[in-house]
Amino acid sequence: MARARLPRADAGPLSTGLTPAERVRPAPAPAAPVALYVHIPFCVSLCPYCDFVVYAGSVARGPAARVGAFVGALLAELDLRADAADAAFGTGREPLRTVYLGGGTPTLLPAGSVSAILDRVRLRFGVARDAEVTIEANPGPDERGDMRALVAAGVTRLSLGAQAMDPGLLRRLGRRHRPADVADAVGEARAAGTASVSLDLLYDVPGQTGASWAATLDAALALGPDHVSAYALTLDDPDEEGLTGPLGDHLPTTAGARRWRVAVTREQSDDRAAGQYRLAAERLGAAGYRGYEISNWGRPGHESRHNLVYWQRQPYEAVGPGAHAFDGITRRWNAAQLHAYLAALAPAGDAGPSLPPGGSGVVSASDAAAEAVILALRLDTGLAIGEAEAGPLAPHLAWALESGLLERFDGTGERVRLTLRGRLLSNEVFVRLV
Repeated sequence: MARARLPRADAGPLSTGLTPAERVRPAPAPAAPVALYVHIPFCVSLCPYCDFVVYAGSVARGPAARVGAFVGALLAELDLRADAADAAFGTGREPLRTVYLGGGTPTLLPAGSVSAILDRVRLRFGVARDAEVTIEANPGPDERGDMRALVAAGVTRLSLGAQAMDPGLLRRLGRRHRPADVADAVGEARAAGTASVSLDLLYDVPGQTGASWAATLDAALALGPDHVSAYALTLDDPDEEGLTGPLGDHLPTTAGARRWRVAVTREQSDDRAAGQYRLAAERLGAAGYRGYEISNWGRPGHESRHNLVYWQRQPYEAVGPGAHAFDGITRRWNAAQLHAYLAALAPAGDAGPSLPPGGSGVVSASDAAAEAVILALRLDTGLAIGEAEAGPLAPHLAWALESGLLERFDGTGERVRLTLRGRLLSNEVFVRLV
């Protein structure tokens, strides 16, 4: 699946206008997770724009596949993480509100393996009766899995990587499915009783005209999804960013993918991206979808509850290669390398499983405040100004309001949010708040 480039959430640290009293408040204590992310790192093939931890080809399918070994290792990690949560927060902690199986293509796993994973999660973490349980899938007939079995296992929400409804653009993106497969996948999900269906779409794709983007939006809306994510095609360089070392949370970019990205980057256009984003906001809004986050629109009651945990900085657990967790104080990640993950959790001989390699870091008070501002402004519920208007933020807030990038919207003047123009220029807003 794709990540957003315009606007993005990592535009840099912000000055938050904290008062002296707020700066000396005791740091919050770590908290038990309310959500769980499970990373399944297998795909049939690797899309050239994808930066997620993905292993494709013979590792994912066939006699040399490591899927079975991975599932055993994942169950072991779930136990170890649950043991740690029991020790830190007790066994009577709140059950999980959301579980998200992402990837990769989690539906490449046999339905029985998905069921075993969710059973282990219920046993060790607890899952609320009304929990949102999402699984990502590719729409192709050999990749989307058995939806009836997945619903029986406890899946309530399907996130489909449609990306485009144009055959030529799908080929350019390296996708294996056809537009008709998206409709078939949605139909199967509905027939299976899936409570919520979401479609991922990409814009600012070279060769994608305004007309073809409008056609993709129309075709997607005709399928009646409950939720739509629209992301600008992002072509980051994890190698250059230093994220691909032995303990890094990304895999090195292949030579072929690097050549593809260099060629495609030359054809991208910020003006085109802005126009296509505006069109998406208009079409989705007119169709009754609430733009509750910069890149996400949902029908009432179908907002991604799991992603809201991230955006609201609530604590979450995570397992699988490259997965990130957060307890409200510390961010932790697993290294991306599958061989190291398996070696730790499914060691040869008589050794028992151990936690996989990775890293962690405490989020400073200033960084936490910066994250809170950035993430709040990504949401349509906005930011409570409070005393910030009397502090260092004051001139920047005034500039953003006068420029039509922020608006007061709650009737009291105490909350502000990005306007549509502000969403298009959100990076500029965030940079000025540094």
